[in-house]
Amino acid sequence: MSVIAEHGQILLILACLFGFFMAWGVGANDVANAMGTSVGSKALTIKQAILVAMVFEFCGAYLAGGEVTSTIRKGIIDSSILADTPELLVYGMMSSLLAAGTWLLIASIMGWPVSTTHSIVGALVGFAAVGISVDAVSWGKVGQIAASWVVSPLLAGTISFLLFMSAQRLILDAPEPFKAAKKYIPFYMFAVGFIIAMVTMVKGLKHIGLGLSFQECLGYAALVGLAVMGLGYALLSRIKEDPIQGNFRFANVERVFAVLMIFTACAMAFAHGSNDVANAVGPLAAVVSVIASGGEVAAKSPLPWWVLLLGGGGIVVGLATYGFKVIATVGKKITELTPSRGFAAELGAATTVVLASATGLPISTTHTLVGAILGVGLARGIAALNLRVIGNIFLSWLITLPAGAGLAIVFFFFFKGVFS
Repeated sequence: MSVIAEHGQILLILACLFGFFMAWGVGANDVANAMGTSVGSKALTIKQAILVAMVFEFCGAYLAGGEVTSTIRKGIIDSSILADTPELLVYGMMSSLLAAGTWLLIASIMGWPVSTTHSIVGALVGFAAVGISVDAVSWGKVGQIAASWVVSPLLAGTISFLLFMSAQRLILDAPEPFKAAKKYIPFYMFAVGFIIAMVTMVKGLKHIGLGLSFQECLGYAALVGLAVMGLGYALLSRIKEDPIQGNFRFANVERVFAVLMIFTACAMAFAHGSNDVANAVGPLAAVVSVIASGGEVAAKSPLPWWVLLLGGGGIVVGLATYGFKVIATVGKKITELTPSRGFAAELGAATTVVLASATGLPISTTHTLVGAILGVGLARGIAALNLRVIGNIFLSWLITLPAGAGLAIVFFFFFKGVFS
């Protein structure tokens, strides 16, 4: 009698628990990145940020989380090598979830914003290379992911830098910043609405069965952008210009950007949920598929709806219970953020996530957002950055892969010993 047939029920329950634990880690560590800028620039209080993130992260994970899942699941490990030993795949996926979740717990306690994508990729590579064989890892795919670690912060930093410079030139340096803000900010609002709508339709509505073509998506996204722009005009008309207090002539303008930040925070949370839920539910879906088929390793397994529900739920619990630690690091310690800087960082990061989602690259939201904040900080010169905090963050990024791999190898041999 095979291990899968004998212990299938226990393995499935354990896999679900570890998947939930990993999703908790994504919520505690990664979602905090998505919300850190809003809290740091005081556009949202920490309670409001957590509520916004809960709703949009969950929607992103549940509606749009399926696409990246397939990259994480079938891309990194060559499942054909495991056709004769499906139980090894099950142990490996379980140990990867537990290892990545454990590392995220440690990083969250320390307040380090690390990458959940790195954690799970490191864990998968570790167990596959040591526990099965070096050939089981598709190193080309790993190389692609490694390249995206450099590309995502650079791309996000560049987009954010340009966005902030455009805001500075058009609005902050204008003779009458408040009038300029009322004139130009609706166009930024259009961009935010357009980006959110594109990621929702291109990625999310596939699962619900609304197969829209790319042209149709562009058309609908433009309509959503116009709607958000209209809403922006309505909100802006209610903000009155106060007399300038002291030498701070931007107070009124920053209030307008604070309104924008709420939109970008929603966009970022949605994009993040759609991209990063895969880290928790990808390996879990592989286990579910192997156990459900009685030990058959499929290259592509359907994603049951309840698996995405479990992932989305775990993210929300993690954010609510422990998200505040990393929010403080990202929002307050890298560089001083105002609503205009935070807006540029968040929109730049969200745009990068959309581009990555569209190409199926498993990028790291953490690297994207930290890159975006660095881009905005650099727009004010290197003195505006807290280099010690940045050094700690980079160091924690370097440790993440080996930490995930090492923990996964230990857990893999433990499960193998217990169940085989």
